[in-house]
Amino acid sequence: MHAQIGETLGAVRWADRAFAEFVAAIRTPFLTEMMTSMTGLGSVTAGVVFVGLFYLAGWREEFVKSVVALSLLGVVVWGLMTLVERPFPSDPVCVTEGDAGTTSSFPSGHSAAVTAYAAIAWGSDNLPFAIAVGFAGLISFSRIYLGTHYLSDTLFGIGLGIAAVLFAERLLDRVGEDAVLDRLPFDADI
Repeated sequence: MHAQIGETLGAVRWADRAFAEFVAAIRTPFLTEMMTSMTGLGSVTAGVVFVGLFYLAGWREEFVKSVVALSLLGVVVWGLMTLVERPFPSDPVCVTEGDAGTTSSFPSGHSAAVTAYAAIAWGSDNLPFAIAVGFAGLISFSRIYLGTHYLSDTLFGIGLGIAAVLFAERLLDRVGEDAVLDRLPFDADI
């Protein structure tokens, strides 16, 4: 059993290195500028803005679902980064040391968050699913391109994003949106 786990982890590390080398080989100044601009849409700040926009637009379901999913993701991603402490890829395009809140490469919180938005868009009458998926794909790729995450970090983040939305949907089916809204630290008339 331990041998199989070791072989699997070895294969993941090999794929991570091979993909990182491929991405480094295709870097161009224009693509780097584009990816640097794109990656910010997966940040915590962007997440707060998106949730705020859902609230201001009166999109109750999207607002509540994103509050639950992103809250869960914040705890899980931080916990995994703290527990795993995976070093960042070598030769990043952007600086990773000293970034507030960033403790390790695993998993990609940006990928988790933008995937959660895409999954929320899947069931939304208000959000364009195809555009959300496109942005999620570009932002997730930007994390690898910029050298802040390995392929496996990003894929795991994508899985976390999907799982968080599924959890949020199940929780909201059980307790209802009002139960979540009543627990917010502000009056949410939505």
